[in-house]
Amino acid sequence: MISANAQPASPSVASQSAQNAVAVASAAPAQAGAETGKPLVAEIAQTLFKIGPLPVTNSMVCTWIVAAIIFVIVRFSTWNMKEMPSGAQNVMETVIEGWRDLAESVLEPRVARWVFPYAATFFIFILISNLMDLLPGVGSIGYGVPSRSSSLPFAIGHAGTPFLRPPTTDTNLTVAMAAIYFVMSTFWALRYNGPIGLVKHIFGVKLKTSKWFFPPLLLLFIFIGLTEMISIVIVRPVALAMRLYGNIFGGENLLTMTLTHKPLILGVLSSLPFYFFELLVCFLQAFVFAMLTIAFVGTLCTPSAEEENGH
Repeated sequence: MISANAQPASPSVASQSAQNAVAVASAAPAQAGAETGKPLVAEIAQTLFKIGPLPVTNSMVCTWIVAAIIFVIVRFSTWNMKEMPSGAQNVMETVIEGWRDLAESVLEPRVARWVFPYAATFFIFILISNLMDLLPGVGSIGYGVPSRSSSLPFAIGHAGTPFLRPPTTDTNLTVAMAAIYFVMSTFWALRYNGPIGLVKHIFGVKLKTSKWFFPPLLLLFIFIGLTEMISIVIVRPVALAMRLYGNIFGGENLLTMTLTHKPLILGVLSSLPFYFFELLVCFLQAFVFAMLTIAFVGTLCTPSAEEENGH
């Protein structure tokens, strides 16, 4: 990684240089951001190249790398399966069995069999995607404004367009995963309850009462059902997508800002506590996304009061 301190330059000089410079890393991205008038970390993924009409962004490239890493890990851990697992096979089986047991502790066995493969996949994919944010070079190698104070070739003040961007800092990915959850949870809810049973599950009166109190309770539960529909269709998917995006994107900004301190050693030392904090956040957010998937499905695929009393 090549580091350089960028001195303030006129907007015209910065604009011309940004088109030709390719470089690595940044020691003073705050100054580079001031030169270009852009934030240190872009809110959206930048396009690197196109395949026909399809733009390929830096987050898409990083997603392909994450998928390749998962493929290699799975193949390596299952290459020579043993009855008594050890090493990578033991780790992989622990993760899968742990999510299966967790799903079965919350959901009915048949619903758990539907949901846990998705929850485990979400956890593994999101965890590795989040950890990409902590790797050197991810987000700091790319195109940017050249440094006028460094004698190193191709040195820039800040990578305005990095070659790699953590996948979970792109809302396109987090929204897509939330959409997958919504489609599958709706399918599971219809499969478990049936169309009419699902309507009763959401809007039906969930209390035993006399016929005199049933009409006002029905109106009350219809209102509650409408609120629940808003939660199912809008609130839950948005919460899944934005919680994950906001935490990882915020952590990326925090680490970038702490690394701008001068001298460089001070920036590195001041970023260490946040680095380990972000390591915890990477695990926590992956777990929360997968666990909420199980919990949300559990609210849609539970037996009614009549079924429980019948058993």
